[in-house]
Amino acid sequence: MKIVSYRRGRKTVRNNQAIVQLDNVKNAQEAKAFIGRKVRIDFPSTYIIGVITKVHGRNGKVVVRFRRGLPGQSINKEIKFVN
Repeated sequence: MKIVSYRRGRKTVRNNQAIVQLDNVKNAQEAKAFIGRKVRIDFPSTYIIGVITKVHGRNGKVVVRFRRGLPGQSINKEIKFVN
């Protein structure tokens, strides 16, 4: 799984919500199965936990809401599921 972008509008950027492309998921129906799962992004000194909240579009992307804002270095970074 990889973070594609922040969730954003025309004039606002929500840096505690990210759009994530799931591996081997090609449509919205497959992506719905992952809603509610927890994910984690690791940094050298810490990590941030988030929850998949909804589907974004029709190509298998989802919106993940994190507990705190993400830094800019998190774009295009790998994340993984929390057991």
